[in-house]
Amino acid sequence: MQRWYKTFPHGLPGIGLLVLRIAIGAKLFIEASTCLSESQGLKLGLWLATLAFGVGASLMLGFLTQLVAGISALAGAAFYFWHPSWAAFLPGQLSFDTIIIVTAIAMVGPGAISLDAYFFGRRKIVIPPVARS
Repeated sequence: MQRWYKTFPHGLPGIGLLVLRIAIGAKLFIEASTCLSESQGLKLGLWLATLAFGVGASLMLGFLTQLVAGISALAGAAFYFWHPSWAAFLPGQLSFDTIIIVTAIAMVGPGAISLDAYFFGRRKIVIPPVARS
């Protein structure tokens, strides 16, 4: 995991990444709820709503951010390019800029305010001095 996460930005950059992750995660939650609440949305597939809920929750918490953001970007690109009729069903919900923002999150990382920083962040190892006799 250390290869994935080189740094965890602190301060204002970390807060900016937190706001960006929360905004995209909330947008994915809204897309999933729209997909489940409309009758044509259920025809699109329950897997799409489940994926959006899972990715949205993971992005908002900052858990496995780069992996989940990469999966989200690939799924969004497939959804956007291979099924344009589905993209037309959700006007304004799924757009190319969302895919670009999730790709940027995948490249930058989660930031210091995330579960990834808590679980996989750098640790300070303190070696106690050896008693000499």
